[in-house]
Amino acid sequence: MSYIEGVAREQQVLLPEVLDEYVTAENPVRFIDAFVASLDLAALGFPRAMAAATGRPAYDPGDLLRLYIYGYLYRLRSSRKLEPETHRNIELLWLLRKLTPDFKTIADFRRDNPQALKAVCREFTLLCKRLDLFAGELEAIDGSKFRAVNSRSRNFTRAGLERLLRGIEVRVAEYLSGLDTQDQAETSTPTPSAAALQQKIDALRVRQGEYAALLAQLEASGETQISLTDPESRSRKVRGGVDVCYNVQTAVDAKHKLIVAHDVTNAATDRDCLSPMANAANDVLGSAHLQVIADRGYYNGPEITACQDLGITPTVPRPITSANAKHGLFTKDDFTYQAAPDTYRCPAGETLTYRFSTVEQGRGMRYYGTSACGRCGLKARCTRNKGSRRITRWVDEGVLDAMEQRLKEHPELRTRRTAIVEHPFGTMKRWMDQGYFLMRGLVKTRTEFSLTVLAYNLKRVINLVGVPRMIAALP
Repeated sequence: MSYIEGVAREQQVLLPEVLDEYVTAENPVRFIDAFVASLDLAALGFPRAMAAATGRPAYDPGDLLRLYIYGYLYRLRSSRKLEPETHRNIELLWLLRKLTPDFKTIADFRRDNPQALKAVCREFTLLCKRLDLFAGELEAIDGSKFRAVNSRSRNFTRAGLERLLRGIEVRVAEYLSGLDTQDQAETSTPTPSAAALQQKIDALRVRQGEYAALLAQLEASGETQISLTDPESRSRKVRGGVDVCYNVQTAVDAKHKLIVAHDVTNAATDRDCLSPMANAANDVLGSAHLQVIADRGYYNGPEITACQDLGITPTVPRPITSANAKHGLFTKDDFTYQAAPDTYRCPAGETLTYRFSTVEQGRGMRYYGTSACGRCGLKARCTRNKGSRRITRWVDEGVLDAMEQRLKEHPELRTRRTAIVEHPFGTMKRWMDQGYFLMRGLVKTRTEFSLTVLAYNLKRVINLVGVPRMIAALP
């Protein structure tokens, strides 16, 4: 019995084979081609959407867009990797009609069209909406750190620069001491020559000048750190240590774990990202009853209130930040607020009444206290102060209380949030190998992440509804 044999490479055919026969109806490249063809590239902001009447012909931006969507879908983000694929990949030969742009042309297209590429991602998100793939009721918001094009050795903080400068002074002093004592050393002991020591001192002085200039630049800018390769990237704590990263934000719909809105920031925390992400998601969904859930890192009173003002219901667990909890003392949670009389009831049963109001860090605060603390037997468990215990209340804290009550009534939201929003990040970083950026600066990294989000959503939608239905839904 023989093996299954292929066609001989030297076999001649009467008529040439049709390239289209190699691409099945379910192949994603058929949707990519139809999707790009349905776009108004000029309206999206591609500057060469209309061919010039004179000059050397350029590549159609639609063809380069097709190439990038395919590349991000199949983990080929680098322009140098995409170029050879256009020569040997049968799907790209079909998609680009055998066009073979060089890597510089490919790279320049992504660099020169940041806003237009983000608009393409939004167009696909709107297509998902037309396919009824968003429930538009519950959105999970989360952030993750994606590595920047900047090594840790080229990121400096004020404390780090000062430490490096002190180290240089110590080493210079050691070398100078070596110069002074070199003549007294025994001839049998190998020691660096005076010229070698002077060369090392000069090199350290040059490096000292560079560090001093960086420190002056850092102090003049008011920033806490400076990155040399990608100035907009920042050093962040990540799992397993510290890395230079960007803070990537996503809002994910609960129905099929599709990303509705996204952004890239260099913010140190997620505290100020809740309402912008919730508003961006609602801008796409247009829901009248949108609920968003996030983890403790997003707990910020003004941000939560801003969501309420937008008609969005936020649910964020409150972090435990009380210093009393670390000392085993009563925290604010042990005091019960009574809305009607506007008072607090303490663990000993005493009533704390309103005393005065102040503005702290731009927020109106109300203070409550009682004169019963001096004779209270629980005072040692309540406060470390000699005076009375005081409770502060933000003027809009009723919004936070209502949110806390919502979370008590629906504790399953914590588990749902993890299941909804952690999935896309895991897919991007592990399966797609796109947990790091290839470009520098916020504008370009936002463009790059838009392509990553487009590829992620595209992959999921293909699995959900199939290529033919997706093509049928195009305008």
